[in-house]
Amino acid sequence: MALNEKWGALFGDDSSGSRTATRLASADAHGGGGDSGAPDLKASGGPWTTASGVANALHTSSASALTELETAAKVEAKSTAGLDCTTAMGEVLGSWKVRLTAVRDECQRLEGSLKSAGKEFGEREVVTRKKFEGRAGGPK
Repeated sequence: MALNEKWGALFGDDSSGSRTATRLASADAHGGGGDSGAPDLKASGGPWTTASGVANALHTSSASALTELETAAKVEAKSTAGLDCTTAMGEVLGSWKVRLTAVRDECQRLEGSLKSAGKEFGEREVVTRKKFEGRAGGPK
């Protein structure tokens, strides 16, 4: 079997020259792919906006936790002055401050990114819908 015949067999060409269409499983008329006329892929700003709100809430709560940690550390340092555990507690405090600061900063960064994604997807969905509505025979 020649190379072209092997490729023909893989892509559905038979000896008569007719060609069988190759289809993706996800493009089955019963499973979506737009053949049924009902939209099966939706993007909206909702999930992105919700995630942005969660990131904002985490940013706020981690910032509050950082403030509370620093306040508690000052009180604790005064009450444990002279004890051996004071140095160890200072090291733990430093470690937690670094972690909480990283969480706070990452949540702030994510909030903006998620908000932008929601806006972009929402705007693109509107533009895409308008393009389809403008096509003859497109979904309305």
